[in-house]
Amino acid sequence: MAALLGATLDQAGEIASEAAERQVCDIANDNAPGQVVLSGNVEAVERAVALAKERGVRRAVMLPVSAPFHCRLLQPAAEAMQDALAETGVNPPEPALVANVSAEPVSDPDEIRELLVAQVTGRVRWRECVLAMRDAGVETTVELGAGKVLTGLARRIDPDLRALSVEGPDDLEALLTL
Repeated sequence: MAALLGATLDQAGEIASEAAERQVCDIANDNAPGQVVLSGNVEAVERAVALAKERGVRRAVMLPVSAPFHCRLLQPAAEAMQDALAETGVNPPEPALVANVSAEPVSDPDEIRELLVAQVTGRVRWRECVLAMRDAGVETTVELGAGKVLTGLARRIDPDLRALSVEGPDDLEALLTL
């Protein structure tokens, strides 16, 4: 996987397509304006990094990951996920969740299962998700867990959105006082 910083989504798509050369090089993440991540065969992604640099993308860097996430190479994992989810109960969430692969609200359990399977090989549409949540009236987002990456991206996507991060007990206590 590689991050292209300063690339548009269209530009990243063109670079990925040209770099593939009969291998896989897909857009894996549309994180924020000017931040797109590619995934696929290592050689194809390395070609994409070189092409991005040639085409004036501000920064193109390989990411230290254990697998080519969110691309066609993970189809076997998607099939395993489908089998596992067929046996898993899912309750309709309230409020609806915004699925990363569609950037649309969903609450139907069967559709949630389908979208979770699609997410294994599909693009993370984080930029669109944040905009969809904002358009639905969300004013505050909370990132739970280690790190603040999504919080930072949300702020870049919409500076008026209140984006908070909860990494540990102290952060949780502060959040509960708001």
